Amino acid sequence: MSNPFLLNLQRRDVITAPERAIIDDMTQRSRRVEAKRDIVEEGTMPTDSCLLLEGMAARYSVLDDGRRQITAVHVAGDFVDLHNLLLARMDHSVLALGDCTVAMVSHDFLRSLTTTHPHLTRLLWFCTVLDAAIHRQWLIASGRLSSVGQVAHFLCEMFTRLSVVELTEGFSFRLPLNQSELSDAMGLSVVHVNRTLQELRKRGLIRWHGDQVEILDWPGLVALAHFDPTYLNLESRPR
Repeated sequence: MSNPFLLNLQRRDVITAPERAIIDDMTQRSRRVEAKRDIVEEGTMPTDSCLLLEGMAARYSVLDDGRRQITAVHVAGDFVDLHNLLLARMDHSVLALGDCTVAMVSHDFLRSLTTTHPHLTRLLWFCTVLDAAIHRQWLIASGRLSSVGQVAHFLCEMFTRLSVVELTEGFSFRLPLNQSELSDAMGLSVVHVNRTLQELRKRGLIRWHGDQVEILDWPGLVALAHFDPTYLNLESRPR
């Protein structure tokens, strides 16, 4: 199986053989996390950052009244909490949407990397900058697109990000997200999400059964979503 983190980086820059060896070392210490369990908990002070090797995860916060907002969905190849190297205490939690495998990368290792490998350090910095770019697009989609356009944008983004790490087949991909979780991510009611998905199906844009999504009309979905992948920085160039 290909290393999804390496695939992620290779799409954006040239990775040398010594750097590939370091990346392989980063993924040696791993653990399994069962579906619907937290990978990282709010309020803790982790000594490792978690690199997602298999599965999907969601970053979320819970209000005092119990309402939950999902603020990011992570795919294989993403660091789910690289920022805690500098922020220390977690101000949110990260949930395994399905069964996940995560590599535990110690903060001591990451700190040493910043002094010995400047190019890899820049690529780690790039990961946090990309995370912020995705977050900005979520804000734009939730504030300026219709609910149908917002969900369409999310599906376009998921397909594009998963294709980078070779987790798509044609225009199909696995998305272990139920309607309640999609509701928490989109800021919509479950009823509204259900109607939105029905509309996407009615237009012949998608087929969604269980955790399998198939895009039936990619140009149509892109047009509805006003999707421009520029923010995902998919071009390869020196960083």
